This record gives sequence, structure tokens and C-alpha cells, in this order.
Amino acid sequence: MTNAPPGHARQLWSIALPAMLTNVATAMFGIADMWAIGRLGDASAQGAVELGAKFMLGLLNVFNFLRTSTVALTAQGSGRGEGKSGSGAQGETLARAMAAALAIGALLVMAMPWTVAAGLDMLHATGQVRQDAQAYVAIRYWAGPVWLINCVLVGWLIGRRRLRFVLGVEITANVVHIALDLLLVLVVRWGVAGVATATVSSEILKFALLAAVVVREGAAHEALAALRRRSTWARADMMRLFALNRDLFARTLLLTAALLIFARSGAQAGPVTLAANGILFQLFMLATLLLDGFESAAQVLCGEALGAGARGRFTAAVRAALIWGLVTGLALSCFYAVAGPRLAGAFSTDPQVIAATGDHALWLALLPVLGVVSFVLDGVFVGAGWTRAMLGTMAAALALYLALLASLAPLGNHGLWAAFAALFGARALGQALVLPRRARRSFSAS
Repeated sequence: MTNAPPGHARQLWSIALPAMLTNVATAMFGIADMWAIGRLGDASAQGAVELGAKFMLGLLNVFNFLRTSTVALTAQGSGRGEGKSGSGAQGETLARAMAAALAIGALLVMAMPWTVAAGLDMLHATGQVRQDAQAYVAIRYWAGPVWLINCVLVGWLIGRRRLRFVLGVEITANVVHIALDLLLVLVVRWGVAGVATATVSSEILKFALLAAVVVREGAAHEALAALRRRSTWARADMMRLFALNRDLFARTLLLTAALLIFARSGAQAGPVTLAANGILFQLFMLATLLLDGFESAAQVLCGEALGAGARGRFTAAVRAALIWGLVTGLALSCFYAVAGPRLAGAFSTDPQVIAATGDHALWLALLPVLGVVSFVLDGVFVGAGWTRAMLGTMAAALALYLALLASLAPLGNHGLWAAFAALFGARALGQALVLPRRARRSFSAS
């Protein structure tokens, strides 16, 4: 721990802790969805929510580059002093990102008739599970364009270190979401449709709250003014945004493909395995979103350091994020090793599903400590703008994942989880090997 200077640790935690709490608030709606639908004791309905949520996760997460690229460009601008110069450069960053989000949202709406059917086919959804999943997606899909806009607003606020505002918005929206889950699923008895309606409602509320914060920051005025300036759409700036988003899009597409393959493999094993994997995956996502606090901190601190050309600050930020990330990942792994089986079993009343979660709870305990290095280094690479290198390491890790899926198939669902765990370990190793060379090149150029 002594290797991380106290000042850098304080800076790290000032960003990571609010980001963790924000991410936990975000995760709560997925957990609440699974818990509420699980009270019905219907494995098919629970599996349908899992498949529908996976479809929407896969569809929207490939566009999460809107958030990460906005964080990186805003933080790098802050490192160069743009936020204090009054030049409106950060307003231009927000305007470009919002334009991209609106364009993608329009395309998603137009593609809806083909996207939903193709996605459910790819996830191997059949019978009653498919009917329920289609009902879920048919409602939740309409929140997609709003989700894209929220990505940009959240990314811009994180890049400016306004994480407390983001935390307040996320908590408020998700308290409303959980309340709607309880009302619409358990009281009104809308079932799968109730879960989807709760999600759409909370996403719209989140947008309203984020927009109010951005207006208060004065950013809305800056962005509107930037829309009318020719400099906002300068070729060099647009190409930089395009290159960053292109690499992040491709990398996220590969990661999403891995998640969808995971979900499809569970679906092929039957509704019990699908439901059990869905519960364990939601608990893993809770750990991931906690650990992603260090990714957010690394994005901001490394982006600011690169923008300022300060290699010492950059190295200290990387070291602090890795040390504290590993400590937190180990703590989460220990917690899941002790409480994981009982916690997972609380998310269903079906005895077969409960037994299946207990059989595979070991993987829930291993994944946080295996994955945390890759999460932290994702933040470092995004903040520094090394998105092409990150894409290359993701492609290599995915190739290993696919090879292990084939070779470990005789182990059944345990083989699936083992390949999934190896994916994160391979990503971390690849990024650790690339990082020193990229750092030398970036700071020698600055």
C-alpha cells in the first residue's frame, strides 16, 4: 500500500467512491428485476427477463463508447485547462457527443423491427421464454435512445469530476425503479411487462434529472452555442472523435459478443440453467460495477495527466488504481466465497434454480479478483486514448475465450464459466504487456 502516495490515493477515492455508489445504484434495478420476477416462481418468466435484459445489454452496450469517449475527451480537455479558459471547448465536446447519440438513437428506432427478431434468434429464445422475452423487449426498447443521451450526459459530468451529481441522479432514478418493480410486478401483477415498464420509466426520469444538472452547470448553453460554430465540426476534431469511438465500438462489440455467447449457451442448457446463470451474472455485475469505480477514476486521472503531459502523475494514478482495485477485488471475492450461495439462492423460489446457483457459486467468488486488473487497465487505456491497443488485446482474449468454450464443452456449465473467467484474465495480461510501450510513446510525443 505504501507504493501509492497518499495524495494520489485520496484523488483516486474522491472519484472512485462516488462512481462505485453510482454503479451500485445502477445495478440495483437489474437485481430488483430478477428478485421481483423471481417471486412469481416461474422459471420461464425469470429466464425471459434474463434473456430480454441480455438482449438490451448487448444492443446498447456496444454504444457505451458515447460515455467512455466523452469522459476521456472531457478529462483530457480539463488537463489542458480548457474547462477554465472560457473557450467553450468542452461545450464543443458535449455538442459532438450529443449529435452522435441522437443519430444512433434514430437508427436504432428505424431498425427495431429487424433487430428484435434477429437478437432473440441469436440468443436461442424459444417457446414461452421467447414470447415473454419479446414482450419485455417490445416495451424496454423505447428507452434505448434515452439511454444513449444519458450516456453522454453522465460521461461529460464524470469527465468534469461532477460525480456527486451523477450519484444523486442515479440513486433517485433507481429508487423509483425499484418501487415500480414492486408495484407493477407484485401488486398489479403485470409480470414481465411490469419489469420492462419500470425500466423505461426510470430511464426517462434519469434523463430529466441529468438534463437539469447540465443546465445548472451552464453546459447546455455552451453546447447550443457550439452547435452553431464551424470550429465544432472541424475535420481534425471530428476525425479524433470518430477514431476513438470506432475503436471503442469495435472493442465493446467483441465484449458484448462474449456476453451474448455466454447467455446463448445458458439458454441452450434449459430454463433452469438459464435462470441460475442470470442470477449469478447479476451478482457478478454488482461486483463489476463496484470495481468499475476504479476504471472511472483511472479514466479521469490518466486523461487529465496525459492532457497536461505529466508522466509522473500518470504513473502514480495507474499504480494507485491497480493497488486499491486489487484490494477491493479480493475483498469482494472473499465476501462471495462466504455469502455467495445463500445470496444467490434468495433470488428464486424454484428449488432447481436455487440448487443450480449453489453448484456454480464458486465462479462468482473467483471472478472479481480475476477481472479487476482488466477493468482498471480499461480505464487507463481509455483515459489515455489508447483505444486501438485496447481493441487488439480484447480481440486476442476473445479468441482464447472461443477456443476454451469448445475445448471445455464436456464440463457443461462449469466449462462455460471457466472460459468466461479466462476472458478477463487474458484481457488483463494483454493490456499489462502493452502498457509500458504505449506510455513511453505517448509522453515522449508530448
